[in-house]
Formats: sequence, C-alpha cells, structure tokens
Amino acid sequence: MASILWFVMMGLLGGLAHALVEAKKWSDLKKFRFWKRIALGAVIGLVYNFLYSDWDFPNSVMSFVSGYAGASFIESLTTRLRQKK
Repeated sequence: MASILWFVMMGLLGGLAHALVEAKKWSDLKKFRFWKRIALGAVIGLVYNFLYSDWDFPNSVMSFVSGYAGASFIESLTTRLRQKK
C-alpha cells in the first residue's frame, strides 16, 4: 500500500511540476486545465505502479517523469483521435 501511495505522490508531483513550468503567473494555477494536469499526473503514477519492472532504474524518478509528460501524451492522443479525416 505504501508503494502505491509513493507512486501516486510522485506522479502528482510530476504533474504539479509541469503545471508550475507551464503557468505564466500564480493565478493561472487556479484554472481547470492545470488541475486536470495535476490529477492526471497522480493517475499516471498509479498506473505506473502496476507497470514498473524490478530493474535497477529508479522507479520513483520514472513515476515523476511519467506524471510530468504523461498528461501531454494523453491530451495529444485524444486530440488526434478527435480529428475528422
């Protein structure tokens, strides 16, 4: 249980880091799209908990990176799937 919470927290911190980098000012963090990114980071951290391997690469760092970049991947994937052909 503790490892699940650890991965969720690292994903959440990754999403928060991405929101902080993307925000122009502090008041931007109140917008829905930044909260969505932070929440998606936590969900991606949870998913990463079930998918990681026992190799020597630090899994908590990968969970943070997944939370940081995973939301952008999901948003671009849904945008591409919505486009009419």
